[in-house]
Amino acid sequence: MRRRSSGFTLAEMMIVVGIIAILAAVALPAYQDYSIRAKMSDMVLALSSCRNAVTEVYQSASTAPAANSWGCERAPVSTYVQKIETDANGVVRGYVTGIGGAVDGTVVTMIPLRAAGTPATMPGDKGSPLFGWLCGGTGTTIDPKYLPSSCRGS
Repeated sequence: MRRRSSGFTLAEMMIVVGIIAILAAVALPAYQDYSIRAKMSDMVLALSSCRNAVTEVYQSASTAPAANSWGCERAPVSTYVQKIETDANGVVRGYVTGIGGAVDGTVVTMIPLRAAGTPATMPGDKGSPLFGWLCGGTGTTIDPKYLPSSCRGS
């Protein structure tokens, strides 16, 4: 009586390798997008200090600051922010760096709102509390799929 050898045949091994290759082809791009979104979350968090400064100026300033004079355009606090700029109305722009791929060199904006969907303006809304902020709105040049869900312009 011949003893049958145990183990996998070549066909079985090729099927397993094929399945693993298909799973990797699906999972790798999803993981890369997730990794970029995680870094973008850190970038948006770095812009939050500017959001606080602009909100404070809207509520209590006696004069309207000029562009890049809102008090938050200092050296970036994140490795993913090249620079932070503000305009005369307090719109914050963060320039992305250090993430790689299609996102380096793009811009993320945060726009102060006086009412839902209505940007605040200086000096017209000076002394008034802000309704909120629009993250990822007009001026944002990054593909929305790379932004955190809380920052997709809605």
